[in-house]
Amino acid sequence: MPRLKSLSVMSELISDASLRLAGSITPKKRSAHPLRGAFTLLFLLASICTLLLLTGCAGSEGQKDDTDIWSESKLYSEATDKLNSGDFAKCGKYFEKLEARFPFGPYSQQAQINAAYCYWKANEQAQALVAIDRFLKLHQGSPTLDYAYYLKGLITFNDDLGWLGKFTGQDLSERDPKAAKEAFESFKAVVERFPDSKYAPDSLDRMRYIVNSLAEADVIVARFYYQRGAYLASANRAQLVIRDYDRAPAVEEALYLLTKSYEKLGMTQLSNDSARVFKLNFPESQMLETGQRVQKERRWWQIWIK
Repeated sequence: MPRLKSLSVMSELISDASLRLAGSITPKKRSAHPLRGAFTLLFLLASICTLLLLTGCAGSEGQKDDTDIWSESKLYSEATDKLNSGDFAKCGKYFEKLEARFPFGPYSQQAQINAAYCYWKANEQAQALVAIDRFLKLHQGSPTLDYAYYLKGLITFNDDLGWLGKFTGQDLSERDPKAAKEAFESFKAVVERFPDSKYAPDSLDRMRYIVNSLAEADVIVARFYYQRGAYLASANRAQLVIRDYDRAPAVEEALYLLTKSYEKLGMTQLSNDSARVFKLNFPESQMLETGQRVQKERRWWQIWIK
């Protein structure tokens, strides 16, 4: 069968040619991506940084606190030394640790109140308030309760205006009155509950100062309303000053604003009554005529005060 033979020969030739062709073709090498090396380097650097960070954190967490082996008396002694040397930040932490480790020890109460004092002196007002509030809550029968209320008053009083406040002549009446009111309540507790306490006279002086500042703050608001034509609001705020702070120096301006507000509102009778009360309480004042109260010393930036 000659046809089959020719097909067989043709098949062998094609197979042989295919093998030769396959042998002559060599696969091309894949060229590396130009950014692959950079990505690899960045990955290695990130891994090393992460490892170093984790090692550092583990080392800091595992760092031993020297105070862990101190006894109660040793910790109290060291904390007191820090207090006497003026290292208030560290003494606050020491007293806090003392109270936490030995809550039923003989130094526990004193440690709490000392921690509040240290944090206050270190200008850590929030931590100081937490410490003193805890003391007041747990030790209402303490013999140092008068001092605790006095200290809370000092903490919330916060009359430190900072260098900018001193430079510009800012006073307590120009600040948020909430803290002043809280301080007033603490000093009031000293005066009313412990009238014979050595802290009572200073508490009373601070109460007077706070009252005058709060009255001045309300007069500033009343003056603001009056200058903008809100005469009813001005009259209401002035009445508040007269009712709540009747002995404060700011009452003079409050009566003046009340008189003028009634006049602007067309309430002649009320205006005349207010003017009569004003003249009775401040016979030497010229404010009704001049419209100006005796001002504090003008600061360089208060250009509107003449």
